[in-house]
Amino acid sequence: MKNSTNIRYTGLRRVSNRINIYLLWILSFYATACGNFLDVIPDNIPTVDHAFKTRYQAEAFLYGCFSFLPNFADAGSNPALLGGDETWYIDPVDGMSPRLWYIARGAQGTNEPLANYWASKQNSNVLNGGSPIFTALSDCNIFLENIHIPYDLGDEERNRWIAEVKFLKAFYHFWLFRMYGPIPLIKENLPLSAKGEEAQRYREPVDDVVDYIVSLIDEAIEDLPPQIEDQANELGRPTKAIALAVKAQTLTLAASPLFNGNTDYAGIVDERNIELFPQTYSQEKWERAAAALKDAIDAAHEGGHKLYDFTVTNPSNAAQLNEKTILAMQVRGAATEQWNEEIIWGDSETNTLALQRACHPVFFVAQNGGGLYRTFAPTLQVVEQFYTKNGVPIEEDKDWVGVDPMEIKAATAADKYYIRENHRTIQLHFDREARFYGSIMFDGGTLYGNSRITSDNNMWVTDLQAGKVGGGANPVQRYPSTGYICKKWLHFRSAVPDNSNSFTAHRYAFPIIRLADLYLMYAEALNESLPAPTAEVYKYIDEVRVRTGLKGVVESWQDYAIDANKPLRQEGMREIIRRERLNELAFEGARFWDLKRWKLAETYMNRPVRGLNIRGETPEDFYQETEIYPLTYKKRDYLWPIKQSTLLTNRKLVQNIGWN
Repeated sequence: MKNSTNIRYTGLRRVSNRINIYLLWILSFYATACGNFLDVIPDNIPTVDHAFKTRYQAEAFLYGCFSFLPNFADAGSNPALLGGDETWYIDPVDGMSPRLWYIARGAQGTNEPLANYWASKQNSNVLNGGSPIFTALSDCNIFLENIHIPYDLGDEERNRWIAEVKFLKAFYHFWLFRMYGPIPLIKENLPLSAKGEEAQRYREPVDDVVDYIVSLIDEAIEDLPPQIEDQANELGRPTKAIALAVKAQTLTLAASPLFNGNTDYAGIVDERNIELFPQTYSQEKWERAAAALKDAIDAAHEGGHKLYDFTVTNPSNAAQLNEKTILAMQVRGAATEQWNEEIIWGDSETNTLALQRACHPVFFVAQNGGGLYRTFAPTLQVVEQFYTKNGVPIEEDKDWVGVDPMEIKAATAADKYYIRENHRTIQLHFDREARFYGSIMFDGGTLYGNSRITSDNNMWVTDLQAGKVGGGANPVQRYPSTGYICKKWLHFRSAVPDNSNSFTAHRYAFPIIRLADLYLMYAEALNESLPAPTAEVYKYIDEVRVRTGLKGVVESWQDYAIDANKPLRQEGMREIIRRERLNELAFEGARFWDLKRWKLAETYMNRPVRGLNIRGETPEDFYQETEIYPLTYKKRDYLWPIKQSTLLTNRKLVQNIGWN
């Protein structure tokens, strides 16, 4: 049965023509509203009564509040897809927008900030990744102030709608908080009479922002359902599990090094002489995050969520496949299988067609000029990051001591489910964990899918070496800059016919939060709140690991690692948990935000982007490690800049460190 909490509310598609007309009418007369300073002053109050006269009209306004949710699967809107060191792109490029890729290239600035979500309706720029989030908050307040008006709206439904909009307010604040840190709190709209300085708001301290987000979710939870009953009409509406997951994310972010006693932000005060960043480390914040994560996990379980299992979701396919193929499909399917039980919240409103096209290899010459782009390219540092088949990092595996990862060798029959037999490739591609093979396409690597799904005896093999069909840096706007392609986002049922460029994408909901994410965050919060790891810390890590065929953390390190006792120490387990998140959630946007909250972006993003020599025509030439781009990352890059013109308009705002 379809899991009903996977996607965001798709009401704009589901409502009747009558409601669509009302929605367009409402949005049209709100198009010029709330434009001053922070988009919080409605200038057309006399029309509000009409927008809430009946249930249908109020429902249309509700859909408008949902419509501001970011396009998570769109690289032109979601900075986490291309804004870091996880994947690399090309310019010019066909397919997804490269604009937010320039965040990774160091092009962020104060004149026209990239992904400028601190934007008014007037200065929002869709191509710039802008979105009027403050307008969304204003509209949410208008809804809450007027939802008592419809005469034909019952109390139960009214209370649910109120809870949903409070959840949206919490999420919109969280979205801004994660980017900018301290933000103004739009608890209610300013009166229409507010002018000049009265209409300006201050940024509030980090702890106040966090507490407000949490309070909104706590208020909403009581009237949100544990799961959706009317799946035909209400798929994607917020549930208790979704709301509690966002609460847990917020508290985990607040407990993390970026915001928990970060002295880099000492002395950042506004004209009220209020310090915006807490300067004292608090272990209690980790304890609070751990409790919230456990609540979110319990609610997810009660709502029917569980870790994805390819053999359960696709039993007829799995019955014909080798265990290695199934294990590789576990994490790939968890991210792309529509309605799978692991996804707590997902975005099906944003079409994943462009993302899948950017991940699809070319097998025939005719496909070079069509809709296959193969431009979403994992970097070599991420390829190296995945574990060995022993479940530990390459650099910590006793079996890999003295092994040159760039040494070329030929695959044997024992490797055929992951690498073409007799193909010559580097040692780095052999004997890796299943998540590697489910996430990364490399030259000579196999691909389960593209219409060959009844068996894995004749899987596609990816050619990326120059001189081969689908290889090299040709066409100039459609090639993988690093010599690798992301496999994870390509649904196994998506397909393009032989000698054709007609691509048929199998739709899925882009995962915003899935259960494995909560498990790993919970293990992290527990580990940080205790003097040493406990059985419960290992439990939630191991449940994620075993899904792809790995042994538990303690057993794997004892059997295979140079430092067998690493998981027994808090600092060692901290490194392991972080690596687990990087591997399990690769390419889902988690790395971008995790490196920031861990204060590790300066370490990872001050290393050159590395890949293979995509123009090499022999294995010896192709497998030459190549520096593609010299990344630089400064302390200022942890938080977004506020646009300079906004600061000039609102003198109460303080710019983030390093952007003056």
